[in-house]
Amino acid sequence: MADVQKQLQALSDEYQKLQTGMSLHVLVSIACDVRTDPCLTKNECPAELETNVEARQKLESQQQENVAVQKEFASLDDDANIYKLVGPVLLKQDKTEATMAVDGRLEFIEKEIKRIEDQIKETQEKSDKKRAEIVQFQSQVQQQAAAATASA
Repeated sequence: MADVQKQLQALSDEYQKLQTGMSLHVLVSIACDVRTDPCLTKNECPAELETNVEARQKLESQQQENVAVQKEFASLDDDANIYKLVGPVLLKQDKTEATMAVDGRLEFIEKEIKRIEDQIKETQEKSDKKRAEIVQFQSQVQQQAAAATASA
């Protein structure tokens, strides 16, 4: 019985870490106005969670910036001058070339956001499995305690 209790304690500790990560994620999501997705509710540990949330925030801000640039390009005339900052130098760029570059960046950013959401969803599934294990061990301990009480 002591063995089962040790296992239960270990599982509870792991689950506690997962829950701490979830709480942190929820707070960060609310504070930073991250889109509310069902897959954005849990993470494996606070450090990994923080990394994923920061990456998601960075990608979303980049996405917003690129959407703003895309709107600006749409409002420009076809013969408008567009300059790209390369190091300390501004280089002239065609509107079509600049538009294609922004579209490519937006496509990449959307793929990265999806990848991060998938990581968070995977971690959520791990958390759910741990929770099921804990419930199973708790019922085992209760059954053993009931059997010990009945035999006494």
